[in-house]
Amino acid sequence: MAISRYKDLRVIFNRDDDYRKEYATRFKELKTFQHLETQDLDYPSFEQVMEFDYNNHIWSLGDRYYKLAYLYYGDSKYWWVIAWFNQKPTEQHIKMGDLIKIPQPLNEVLDAIGIY
Repeated sequence: MAISRYKDLRVIFNRDDDYRKEYATRFKELKTFQHLETQDLDYPSFEQVMEFDYNNHIWSLGDRYYKLAYLYYGDSKYWWVIAWFNQKPTEQHIKMGDLIKIPQPLNEVLDAIGIY
Protein backbone atom coordinates (compact mmCIF):
# COMPACT_ATOMS: atom_id res chain seq x y z
CA MET A 1 0.00 0.00 0.00
CA ALA A 2 1.35 3.40 -0.98
CA ILE A 3 2.14 6.00 1.64
CA SER A 4 0.64 9.30 0.64
CA ARG A 5 2.57 12.53 0.73
CA TYR A 6 -0.76 14.06 1.78
CA LYS A 7 -0.92 12.02 4.99
CA ASP A 8 -1.71 14.04 8.12
CA LEU A 9 -2.31 17.30 6.25
CA ARG A 10 -5.01 19.58 7.58
CA VAL A 11 -7.83 20.86 5.43
CA ILE A 12 -7.74 24.64 5.21
CA PHE A 13 -10.91 26.66 4.80
CA ASN A 14 -9.89 29.66 2.75
CA ARG A 15 -12.18 32.69 2.68
CA ASP A 16 -9.67 34.96 1.01
CA ASP A 17 -11.17 37.66 -1.22
CA ASP A 18 -8.45 37.14 -3.85
CA TYR A 19 -9.48 33.51 -4.29
CA ARG A 20 -13.10 34.52 -4.72
CA LYS A 21 -12.21 37.18 -7.29
CA GLU A 22 -9.96 34.81 -9.24
CA TYR A 23 -12.50 32.00 -9.37
CA ALA A 24 -15.70 34.06 -9.36
CA THR A 25 -16.79 33.03 -12.84
CA ARG A 26 -16.15 29.31 -12.31
CA PHE A 27 -17.35 28.95 -8.72
CA LYS A 28 -19.90 31.70 -8.19
CA GLU A 29 -21.72 29.97 -5.36
CA LEU A 30 -18.64 29.18 -3.24
CA LYS A 31 -17.96 31.36 -0.23
CA THR A 32 -15.13 29.21 1.12
CA PHE A 33 -12.45 27.22 -0.68
CA GLN A 34 -11.16 24.04 0.88
CA HIS A 35 -7.65 22.78 0.17
CA LEU A 36 -4.87 20.92 1.91
CA GLU A 37 -2.13 22.75 3.73
CA THR A 38 1.26 22.74 2.05
CA GLN A 39 3.40 19.74 2.92
CA ASP A 40 6.90 20.46 4.18
CA LEU A 41 9.26 17.80 2.89
CA ASP A 42 12.80 17.69 4.22
CA TYR A 43 15.43 17.13 1.59
CA PRO A 44 17.72 14.36 2.87
CA SER A 45 21.01 15.42 4.40
CA PHE A 46 24.22 14.81 2.48
CA GLU A 47 24.96 11.85 4.76
CA GLN A 48 21.54 10.32 4.09
CA VAL A 49 21.89 10.85 0.35
CA MET A 50 25.25 9.09 0.40
CA GLU A 51 23.71 6.08 2.16
CA PHE A 52 21.05 5.51 -0.50
CA ASP A 53 21.56 3.10 -3.34
CA TYR A 54 20.59 4.36 -6.77
CA ASN A 55 19.35 3.11 -10.07
CA ASN A 56 20.52 5.40 -12.84
CA HIS A 57 18.08 5.96 -15.65
CA ILE A 58 18.75 7.87 -18.86
CA TRP A 59 15.60 9.76 -19.82
CA SER A 60 14.34 8.66 -23.22
CA LEU A 61 11.32 9.02 -25.46
CA GLY A 62 8.15 7.79 -23.75
CA ASP A 63 9.51 7.99 -20.21
CA ARG A 64 7.18 9.25 -17.49
CA TYR A 65 7.72 9.53 -13.76
CA TYR A 66 4.83 7.21 -12.99
CA LYS A 67 6.30 4.55 -15.30
CA LEU A 68 9.69 4.79 -13.57
CA ALA A 69 8.04 4.58 -10.16
CA TYR A 70 6.21 1.43 -11.22
CA LEU A 71 9.38 -0.07 -12.68
CA TYR A 72 11.66 0.69 -9.72
CA TYR A 73 9.24 0.82 -6.77
CA GLY A 74 6.42 -1.42 -7.96
CA ASP A 75 3.89 1.37 -7.48
CA SER A 76 3.26 4.29 -9.83
CA LYS A 77 1.95 6.42 -6.93
CA TYR A 78 5.54 7.16 -5.92
CA TRP A 79 6.30 9.13 -9.08
CA TRP A 80 6.65 12.26 -6.96
CA VAL A 81 9.61 10.79 -5.02
CA ILE A 82 11.64 10.57 -8.22
CA ALA A 83 10.57 14.05 -9.34
CA TRP A 84 11.26 15.58 -5.94
CA PHE A 85 14.58 13.82 -5.43
CA ASN A 86 15.88 14.93 -8.82
CA GLN A 87 14.51 18.44 -8.22
CA LYS A 88 12.63 18.34 -11.51
CA PRO A 89 8.97 18.77 -10.58
CA THR A 90 7.52 17.84 -13.96
CA GLU A 91 8.58 15.84 -16.98
CA GLN A 92 8.83 19.11 -18.90
CA HIS A 93 11.88 19.94 -16.77
CA ILE A 94 13.78 16.95 -18.18
CA LYS A 95 15.57 16.70 -21.52
CA MET A 96 16.19 13.55 -23.52
CA GLY A 97 19.43 12.01 -22.33
CA ASP A 98 19.29 13.49 -18.81
CA LEU A 99 20.41 11.21 -16.00
CA ILE A 100 17.63 10.50 -13.52
CA LYS A 101 18.65 9.00 -10.19
CA ILE A 102 16.15 6.64 -8.56
CA PRO A 103 16.95 6.47 -4.82
CA GLN A 104 16.60 3.10 -3.11
CA PRO A 105 15.32 1.56 -0.89
CA LEU A 106 12.05 3.44 -0.96
CA ASN A 107 11.25 3.07 2.74
CA GLU A 108 14.57 4.71 3.70
CA VAL A 109 13.98 7.54 1.23
CA LEU A 110 10.50 8.16 2.65
CA ASP A 111 11.90 8.07 6.17
CA ALA A 112 14.56 10.65 5.24
CA ILE A 113 11.88 12.89 3.73
CA GLY A 114 9.85 12.61 6.92
CA ILE A 115 6.89 10.64 5.58
CA TYR A 116 7.48 7.03 6.52
